[in-house]
Amino acid sequence: MPAWKETTSGRYADNVFYQAPLENPVAFPAQIAVVGLGYVGCVSAACLAQLGHDVIGVDRDEYKVLAVNQGKAPFCEPGLPEMLAAARASGKLRATTNMAEALLGADVVFLCVGTPSEPNGNMSVEQLRRVSLKIAPLLDGREKPLIVAVRSTAYPGTCEDVVLESLRRHPMVKVVANPEFLREGSAVRDSMEPALLVVGSEDEAAARRVAGLYAGLPVEPCLTSLRAAELIKYACNAFHAVKISFANEIGAIAGALGIDGEEVMATLVKDTKLNASAAYLRSGFAFGGSCLPKDLRALTYRARRLELQLPMLESVLSSNEAHLARAIRRTLCLPGERIGVYGLAFKEDTDDLRESPVIPLLEQLLAAGRVWRVYDSHVRLDAIFGTNLNFLLTALPRIGQQMAASVAELVAWADEIVLTQEPTPEDEALIQACGKPVLRLHGGACPRGTRRAGR
Repeated sequence: MPAWKETTSGRYADNVFYQAPLENPVAFPAQIAVVGLGYVGCVSAACLAQLGHDVIGVDRDEYKVLAVNQGKAPFCEPGLPEMLAAARASGKLRATTNMAEALLGADVVFLCVGTPSEPNGNMSVEQLRRVSLKIAPLLDGREKPLIVAVRSTAYPGTCEDVVLESLRRHPMVKVVANPEFLREGSAVRDSMEPALLVVGSEDEAAARRVAGLYAGLPVEPCLTSLRAAELIKYACNAFHAVKISFANEIGAIAGALGIDGEEVMATLVKDTKLNASAAYLRSGFAFGGSCLPKDLRALTYRARRLELQLPMLESVLSSNEAHLARAIRRTLCLPGERIGVYGLAFKEDTDDLRESPVIPLLEQLLAAGRVWRVYDSHVRLDAIFGTNLNFLLTALPRIGQQMAASVAELVAWADEIVLTQEPTPEDEALIQACGKPVLRLHGGACPRGTRRAGR
């Protein structure tokens, strides 16, 4: 692997790159064209050349082309000058302003052009469209297959509607989405030690071919659908922004209370089971229970008393309510006369009904005059009491007549089944065996032939 200069603090000093042989170079080098020699394209071209591929960069900017051909970086990026110099010295990288020359022997062409914001906030696809339309006539008469890999950040559907549409008359061309996850200032290290490698396509062979280009890197490729790959890039950037905003808002309330915000966050991330982990990061039903809603309300109330605005934390409950409203609308749109609901508590393996999102869902079904029954293996009217029981009977006075005794009874009675919790394997088998339509509101995988909220 490439070696890095490391300081005593454990941080990489300027991300300085020193040439070193790869432990596992790619077994099948490719002829690659990289269109666009900006931050993404130039770093990608140098990385691919370092991996042993023959790379031609193409850009209409003569300055960038000249810089690359001289083994120099056309912009400031730590480690890139050394990598470009090494790639030029090895003969694996050159640049041109001639698109036809770059495409002539290419197996794969990477599109690394900009997709800047428009005044209304939308993403501009004009550069992608312009490049795609420029490539199209150059492929006339081509007999060699070509994969067009889109590295540019593109909203789901862009690869199909812009790139594939422009190249549709060329059956030898396959399109994949291969989003980049590079950070300016550490792009070289992010290229050679990637945290994530995503390749999306409706053509599995094309996706595997592009993933194979990175075979010398220490990362397991994630092969997805074309649109999923496009959305993953946006999801990652949105998550990074959310994390920064969350840390800043916790820091703000900590400072107002005379608490060290760094100590709070440093302790929070020590929990790698629930906090800094994959826990909770599954799309599914709204949250509820006795802790999350209550504590969010208390935190934001106290912040207002301190004259602090915490817009992100203040929006969490309204976001949850909007998600619940979407689920309710989906349920109300079910055509079946009898709706069977699996799950009553706010999550699996508990009988806690406090702020369960299932309760307002059932209330809305009742208000709309829909016929429903519900089953939850952990909720028995003769076994719950106090606040739990009072809350349930106040919201749903006739719940005793609307609870099924078993999942088999629920499935036999219902025309449509709504899952608000993840079923046990045994219950899942019964639900699948019945062959009735299923709307899944819970997180997790969506078995074939079922519908899921939000889709």
